[in-house]
Amino acid sequence: MAFVLANALRFHVQRLPATAAAASAPGRPVVVFLHGLVVDNLSSFYCPLALPAARAGHEVVLYDLRGHGRSERPATGYDSAAAVRDLVSLLGALGLGHRRVHLVGNSHGGTLALHTALARPDLVAGLTLLEPPLGGAWVENMVDTLSAAALSLEDSPVPAELLSLRLRKAANLTAIADDLLNRTSLIDDMAASLPFGPADYARLSCPALIVCGEHSELVPEARELARHAPCATIEILPGLGHDVLKESSGVLRKSVLAHLEATAAAAATGTGTGTGTGTGTGTGALVR
Repeated sequence: MAFVLANALRFHVQRLPATAAAASAPGRPVVVFLHGLVVDNLSSFYCPLALPAARAGHEVVLYDLRGHGRSERPATGYDSAAAVRDLVSLLGALGLGHRRVHLVGNSHGGTLALHTALARPDLVAGLTLLEPPLGGAWVENMVDTLSAAALSLEDSPVPAELLSLRLRKAANLTAIADDLLNRTSLIDDMAASLPFGPADYARLSCPALIVCGEHSELVPEARELARHAPCATIEILPGLGHDVLKESSGVLRKSVLAHLEATAAAAATGTGTGTGTGTGTGTGALVR
């Protein structure tokens, strides 16, 4: 476990080295994992994707987002622009400011990954977006859900009760959620965020793999992204909903590792073209 000071905050960071043979290849992007909201942290990626990626020859960085996990929890700064600044500053603090990155984002982490790719196309060599929330309707629903959760957690005895039952991990996650929802600007920052649109997607210049569960409410917007982005592939996993990271580790691992390798090869040769790794279903399975 390591803590790194970046953008005036202390971030909890884990780094996994690539295998020696692959690490010597020039131009391979660093793979950076971005997790989801509130009760999520870097650990959700470790076994399903991060460790396999490192073993496949990719240098890996995982970190707890601002306010999450073991990272510092300031009262403000939970908008997408601050998240981009956090990431860029963190890469510099790790001595990786000269390297391009492949961002792997799950749920809200996918939204932040897309924001970063649009804001810093010079930095991002590729994207892997797992169930990314992109539309305004999802944001409205999530703000309502988080607001209700905040009310239920305010002055709640649940964390103390969980500790009394020796359920330390659950108690810690509940306490973090209470802090984030009731003592930071996270909900207000989310409510003020603007949805992506076709013009944003058309500006995406790097290869992107979008993975969604068949029954996920996020599929239509993911297809819209794949339809408009120049080098995007969408893969729909049958029988699943939003939580593809936990429920499809074997299938997901194969697709993600193939996309990482293809993006690394494109970055090394300077081609930057799409990879076409996803099987997809319906409109927008493979765009241009």
